[in-house]
Amino acid sequence: MEFAQVIVDSLLGVAPFLLYFIPALIFVQIFLWLYTKITPHDEVALIKANNIAALITYVGAMFGFAIPVASVIANSVSLIDFGVWAIIAGLAQLLTFMIFRRFYPKVSERIEAGELAVPLKLAATSIMVGLINAAAITY
Repeated sequence: MEFAQVIVDSLLGVAPFLLYFIPALIFVQIFLWLYTKITPHDEVALIKANNIAALITYVGAMFGFAIPVASVIANSVSLIDFGVWAIIAGLAQLLTFMIFRRFYPKVSERIEAGELAVPLKLAATSIMVGLINAAAITY
């Protein structure tokens, strides 16, 4: 096969790539916006103030959402299927924070204070839920 043909054949995949990549990025932005609305603390302001605890929990939530979204992209049969399961993944992550807060009612205060133990547990819980969610989506 000629090199130019290989390039052309590879570029044929750009449209399907963008068809899922762009909506996935939009879903991530919507999820992060919603996440910051349900948490009592202001992650963005805390991160700008170099609060590592806020960064850890925010990144944990981000990974906890992005992992199942990646699984959805790999396993969806249509954009509508992708959208439905991305929404379910987002709801699972939002619910994770709400449930976690029941067990650690002062999690926001601890994040604001820059404590690390509880925020690390929240981040790990978010990622764990994301991994389980990603695996469950494949069935």
